[in-house]
Amino acid sequence: MNTATQTIELKRGPQASANALQPGYFARRDVWDWLFAVLLLAGTAWAFMRYDASMDVYEQSILAGAAPALIWLGWFWRPLRALMAVVAGLSLVAISLYQTPAGAADLARADQVFLLKYFLSSQSAILWMSMLFFMSTLFYWVGMFSRDGNTFESLGSRLAWIAVTLALVGTMVRWYESHQIGAGIGHIPVSNLYEVFVLFCWMTAAFYLYYEDQYKTRSMGAFVMLVVSAAVGFLLWYAVVREAGEIQPLVPALQSWWMKLHVPANFIGYGTFAIAAMLAFAYLIKQSAAETRWYKLAPLWLLGIVLCFEPIVFRSSAAEKGGSYWFIYFGISALIVATIMFGRRRIAARLPALELLDDVMYKAIAVGFAFFTIATVLGAFWAAEAWGGYWSWDPKETWALIVWLNYAAWLHMRLMKGLRGTVAAWWALVGLAVTTFAFLGVNMFLSGLHSYGEL
Repeated sequence: MNTATQTIELKRGPQASANALQPGYFARRDVWDWLFAVLLLAGTAWAFMRYDASMDVYEQSILAGAAPALIWLGWFWRPLRALMAVVAGLSLVAISLYQTPAGAADLARADQVFLLKYFLSSQSAILWMSMLFFMSTLFYWVGMFSRDGNTFESLGSRLAWIAVTLALVGTMVRWYESHQIGAGIGHIPVSNLYEVFVLFCWMTAAFYLYYEDQYKTRSMGAFVMLVVSAAVGFLLWYAVVREAGEIQPLVPALQSWWMKLHVPANFIGYGTFAIAAMLAFAYLIKQSAAETRWYKLAPLWLLGIVLCFEPIVFRSSAAEKGGSYWFIYFGISALIVATIMFGRRRIAARLPALELLDDVMYKAIAVGFAFFTIATVLGAFWAAEAWGGYWSWDPKETWALIVWLNYAAWLHMRLMKGLRGTVAAWWALVGLAVTTFAFLGVNMFLSGLHSYGEL
């Protein structure tokens, strides 16, 4: 080895040399990794053979691309392998139960077959998801104040996993049900407020569970699951009181394969931005736990205003319909705020270090910003196909740009100026308010080309 080579090796250091000796990515895969990959590829091949007639070339391309993506996800985070297997198994059981002895599908069996009626039809699975997310939130909060907090938080985590599973089963079965209603009606269930709120609930919970596993702490779940439960509360009101949970044919502008890519990417952004905001809220609570001055408890007052404002807005938007539902929501919200107010010292003691909360908040925003950027670009392509132009300054597009600029500025200040702590946390909370208006407020108060989910 000549002198120049030795100098380079010395500059690299022992860590670089150790990395060079590690086996390659594929060499590190064990037998279970390869078995999972084989099973997933076999399932993809079966889906091609079974449902080829129902797919166009774009859907076939998406299915082909989904296979390696899901394999990578299963290798990246192993709990996803069990999740995929259980969801696939239960979805296939549900589909088989819809079959009549003559071999045809009959949606009326959803009210006749026990497992479909109470567990595996799309509506039943999503209702179970809703109840389990509420229970998960409750157990996480009981863990905050219990001497045996780890046990209750573990129960909360397990219930969240089951809720995510049933949400995905409900989504897959609803997709199948839509194809049985009539020719040309079948579509991926991400086309209206009911369907995207289900998407938001399970996706937000799944991302949180990943951070919970990576950082080996469950105490963040009490705060993150609050936003999931709030979404479930809206979902139940929208489905039961507004009777908006039925499968509907797509309007012409939504009959595009771009929707299958744009909407999920968008909601990865929404979900991770929500996680970041709730961890920012936890950061501020922990930071101000010992404060007694009212103006130092601004995060709590802000939460109270938001939770109390929401019932007023949605009650009036529904022309008084379902007002009693929102009064109950108001009461539960007031109880949550009071619990956090009077138990903030105990909560702060249970929460992880401020540095960890800040780090997870940053990583959640970074992931969300990347996917929101992809979704915005995909949305421009979709707009060009549907309306003949990439950008039209429609209210939804304008507010999407505001959301993007907000988080772009947050990340710039973080990476270039070292933004940390209180300012970063408040900014993340404001970011969630902006994102919520872009998602729901535009539909409620503004009109435009994107008004598909009016309240």
